[in-house]
Amino acid sequence: MSLLDWWRRVTAAPAPAPPVSTSPPAPTEADIVAALDRVEQMVVDQVPAPVRSRVTKVTRTVRETMPRLRNLGLGGSEAYSVMATATDYLPEAVSGYTRLPRQWADSRPIENGKTSLMLLIDQLDLLGATMDKIFDAVVRVDADALIAHGRFLQQKFGHASSGGALDLQQPTLPKAPRSSLDLP
Repeated sequence: MSLLDWWRRVTAAPAPAPPVSTSPPAPTEADIVAALDRVEQMVVDQVPAPVRSRVTKVTRTVRETMPRLRNLGLGGSEAYSVMATATDYLPEAVSGYTRLPRQWADSRPIENGKTSLMLLIDQLDLLGATMDKIFDAVVRVDADALIAHGRFLQQKFGHASSGGALDLQQPTLPKAPRSSLDLP
C-alpha cells in the first residue's frame, strides 16, 4: 500500500450507518393477548362490578375478533383499532381510574356532573360498541361468502329450496283414519 492509498483510507468519510428505526415494532397477536390479560388482572379486585363486566365484554370481543382480522386486511383501520384498544385505549382508561382513590373517584363529579366511575363506564361502553361493530364487519365477510356460495350453487344446479320457510297460516289437521267400527 502506498502512502497515497493510506492517506485516502485515513481521511475518507466513514460509510453511513444504516438508518435506525425509531418506531417500535407492531404488536404481535401474543402481545395483544398479553395486554388483554394484564387489563383483566387490573380489574379483578380493584373496580366495581359494572366496570369489570364491561372490561370483560371488550376483552372477549377483541379476542373473538383477532383471528378474523385477516378478513379485513391487517393494515386496515379496523385492525389498528382492535390492536390499539387492547394495548393502549383500554389499559389507559382502566389505569387512569384505578390510580384515583376509590371513594373520591366514585362519588365526586369531575366533568359535566359525572364522576370518574361514570366517565370510565361511558368510555368502556364506547370501546365495547366500537369493538362490536368491528366484530360484525369481520364476521360479515364470512357471511357474505356464504351468501355468494349459495348464489353460485343456485346458478349452477338450479332451483333452491324454500330455505325452510315457515308456513304460519292456520294448520289444517289431517283427517283421522276411518276405522271399520265407524258408522257410515
